[in-house]
Amino acid sequence: MKEKSDIVILGGGPGGYVAAIRGAQLKKSVVLIEKDKIGGTCMNYGCIPAKYLLNQTKNYKELKENKNIEGPLEEIKCNWKKVQDEKGIIVKKLVSGLEFLLRKNVVKIVKGTGSIKNERQVLVEAEGEENIIESSKIIIATGSRPGELPFLEPNGKEIITSREALELDSIPKKMLIIGAGAIGLEMGTIYQRLGAEVQILEIMPTILPGCDKEMMVRLERLLKTQGLQIYTQMKIEEGQIEEGRVRVRGTCLKTRSPFEFETDKVLLATGRKPNSESLSSKDLMFSLGKQGFFRVNSQLETNIPGIYAIGDLIGGKLLAHKASHEGIFAAENATGQKKEMNYNSLPMAVYTEPEFSSVGFTEEEAKERGINYQVGLFSLQASGRALTMGKQEGMVKILADERDKIFGAHILAPNASEFISEITLAISKGLKIQDVSSSIHIHPTISEAVMEAALKVKKEAIHILND
Repeated sequence: MKEKSDIVILGGGPGGYVAAIRGAQLKKSVVLIEKDKIGGTCMNYGCIPAKYLLNQTKNYKELKENKNIEGPLEEIKCNWKKVQDEKGIIVKKLVSGLEFLLRKNVVKIVKGTGSIKNERQVLVEAEGEENIIESSKIIIATGSRPGELPFLEPNGKEIITSREALELDSIPKKMLIIGAGAIGLEMGTIYQRLGAEVQILEIMPTILPGCDKEMMVRLERLLKTQGLQIYTQMKIEEGQIEEGRVRVRGTCLKTRSPFEFETDKVLLATGRKPNSESLSSKDLMFSLGKQGFFRVNSQLETNIPGIYAIGDLIGGKLLAHKASHEGIFAAENATGQKKEMNYNSLPMAVYTEPEFSSVGFTEEEAKERGINYQVGLFSLQASGRALTMGKQEGMVKILADERDKIFGAHILAPNASEFISEITLAISKGLKIQDVSSSIHIHPTISEAVMEAALKVKKEAIHILND
């Protein structure tokens, strides 16, 4: 059976469903093909469930550690089954809401596996039947999957990925996490709060490789004081399961000495791989880059005219909000517009305690590029709001060029993800530090630290010394 549509989208994750809704808003007929659940990994097995568990375990930890609460705190328990059940309810509610929005926007949802037959046809396999959808434009948003190590293949029991880590029915006594990126640090935070002994191994010299080093030194120290055992420059060379436990061996690149860890569970958090293998054929060869990521131009079009790729499939920072933004642009370009992506103001966040958020260049990148830059640092030790929260260990850093134009910011603070957008907007609009420092910020708030950091660039800070 054949049918026609203006736009066909493969993949119902953040990029896919956003592209579908935007395409429908532009009065185009849209078919969205998804073999699993609408919302993709982010909504069902990643961002949303992880943030729910982080919030619940944070509440649990803060209650137990609050010095002003009296009573038998040792009797307070986390009802893990109830937490997991409520997490499922929240996910289901959000996914149902997305399906409602898609239907109301007259997007046709097809459950099945889609593959590209040629430049204008998509083959859909569902329940033993094959259908062909003809379309003038195709948007590929098939996402990514967890990376693996050749000697540590996930089995869903002793060796797991982030997907299984979010579904554990009990708390392991010991958990070894391979990779100190966002997933590794967030999963480690969740299970350490619940009483697990968590060890994190990272092959690079710092946690969150590629982020501002000064911030990472401080964040690593804070995470260690919370109980996470973090080891950097650790190269894992072998691993095996022995009587229900996992033994991992390797070499510390710092000391050149061997190491060995034994644990109940190993969580692989070593990055992600694009779901791109089955998309090319002998008749349709996509241009792929490093590690199988799709190559696209600034308008997100592949080497095959009329076919666009977005999200994790094209690499860069693998972030849901990046995929969503690309979904909007791809849909608009598929309808004749010529919008170009600019990633200089792409923010990111890691939901540890404190949170870390960042946008633009790091100080290291500024030096590498030969930028004459100015820097403003403000410690939360001088933030009234941070002190009232007992969260004064963070700081804010703002970077500006010699013309005072902001090109980077890095925030280590409670709810940092909520106010990095101020600097994201400033960078995207080419604003100067004076535009931020002269804006009135509510008192008392953590976001006042952004204003103070901007003032500090010109040695005009009010609440700290301007040495």
